Amino acid sequence: MRVISRNIMSARRVTLSMGLIGFLFAPLLHAQDYPADTTRGKDVYQRHCLACHGVGGWGDGPDGKALKVVPANFHRFTSFLKSDEELLRTIEHGVVFSPMHAWRGQLTDGEMQDVVAYIRLLSQAAH
Repeated sequence: MRVISRNIMSARRVTLSMGLIGFLFAPLLHAQDYPADTTRGKDVYQRHCLACHGVGGWGDGPDGKALKVVPANFHRFTSFLKSDEELLRTIEHGVVFSPMHAWRGQLTDGEMQDVVAYIRLLSQAAH
């Protein structure tokens, strides 16, 4: 019976330790640890991206027409070849010498991931 009690106590300690470790490290989890949501991404896109990139992601938004550097057309082959990480980096940090500014601090990591998923959906819609 003592062996069983030790095993139970040991299991409780391990469980408690794992729970404490999970609690302490939960804030360090990144948004990419969770699946992106295209529905939320569409909402973010409509609020922040549509004016320049257009409804369908063709780079023909109403504000984009006045820009010296044209917004990205997500249907172009070069855009299509970019990895999700490259798109995320562009959204997060912007593009030097272009109107595409950094969204870090204005959008959460999850929102940026969601909009990348929605951009992928847009770019595949025409192919």
